[in-house]
Amino acid sequence: MPALLVAVPAAILACQAGAILLRRLGQPPVIGEITMGILLGPSLLGWLWPEAQHWLFPASVLPFTSVLGQLGLLAFMFLVGLELDLGALRGNSRTAVAVSQAGILLPLGLGALLAVPMYDRLAPEGVEFAPFMLFVAVSMAITAFPVLARILVDRGLYGTPLGALAMACAAVDDVAAWCLLALVVAFSTAGSPLDALSAAGLTVAFGAAMLLVVRPLLARWARGRADRAGDGVVMVLLFSGLSVSALTTDLIGVHTLFGAFLFGVATPRGHRRIEASAARLRAVVVPVLLPLFFVHTGLSTEIGTLAADPAQWLWTGALLAVAVLGKWGGATGAALACGQPWRQAMSIGSLMNCRGLTELVVLSIGLELGVIGPELFTMLVLVALITTAITSPAVSRLLPPHPEPPAPVPREAVASE
Repeated sequence: MPALLVAVPAAILACQAGAILLRRLGQPPVIGEITMGILLGPSLLGWLWPEAQHWLFPASVLPFTSVLGQLGLLAFMFLVGLELDLGALRGNSRTAVAVSQAGILLPLGLGALLAVPMYDRLAPEGVEFAPFMLFVAVSMAITAFPVLARILVDRGLYGTPLGALAMACAAVDDVAAWCLLALVVAFSTAGSPLDALSAAGLTVAFGAAMLLVVRPLLARWARGRADRAGDGVVMVLLFSGLSVSALTTDLIGVHTLFGAFLFGVATPRGHRRIEASAARLRAVVVPVLLPLFFVHTGLSTEIGTLAADPAQWLWTGALLAVAVLGKWGGATGAALACGQPWRQAMSIGSLMNCRGLTELVVLSIGLELGVIGPELFTMLVLVALITTAITSPAVSRLLPPHPEPPAPVPREAVASE
């Protein structure tokens, strides 16, 4: 217990310090949190002063910090689903669908091609080619919806036509990417193709039930009885609901995080009690529990393994090139084809190239399943960090600051803090 009381505040304070520093440098706070998580791991602290790292995060406390971090991730994915506003598609549906699908299909294709030569060199022993290839492809197609919203707010673009279009594109991208990831997880964990198809079918049926049955029931309850219930009751029901939904998808054969995300999508937006409970949940999850996930990720990221083999840096460069060309290039090309001016099209492409925490969640799933190994995990973490870091400067160069007063900070942006 004393060791846990050292590890938890150490992770929280370090990540908070990184978030404050990077925010002052004009970057999303999540960049600082990811970076501090890496620096507390074997990449820096464990390399310079291994005794200090083992004292801060001894092996005996890692299972506990991992569980707390996973609970934070479950709640965070619920919040992402709750904040996913498909109403932003109104007036933007044609362009949003075209941009998001181009920003998914091109990186998927390029990632699948890159996975072919990577398989013999970087795939863990015993992993079949198909799940490895699918996972690498999906990891190239991720967009960080909450971080994108934070950047739009910081640049005074949230609520503008460009900001609404970018949010609509990210919303479609998020839904498609998580559906693809659920398929990859089902394929990776199934014993046979028939089992994978069965898991995929059950997942589709569960998603339909959440949207067509659970969502109307929750909306009716929110309109009728939620006001008579205390905030504590609403919080308990929301957390219980996301837990049951996460358990259901786990039993189906896809990851628990997908169930939490689905429950968030099914929860009605705009109700006072639900909004208040979500805000209270966010106030604990983002600054307290998520840093434990960042540190856990950092402990699994060892940049020194890349330095020992120069070829690993070449693979990292190839992954970065595919990620930027596929996501930024694909989304920009589709936006241009839909009639967007080139600066706006390039800005949308840059925003869609932002991966942030969402990519780390996906990578942790791949590492947990054993589909990717520690070396490839480290490479992809660096790709996520770099593509997120270049987004805000790129948007600033492409578009001048918006002259109108910035819109109020939306919930999507707060979730990325």
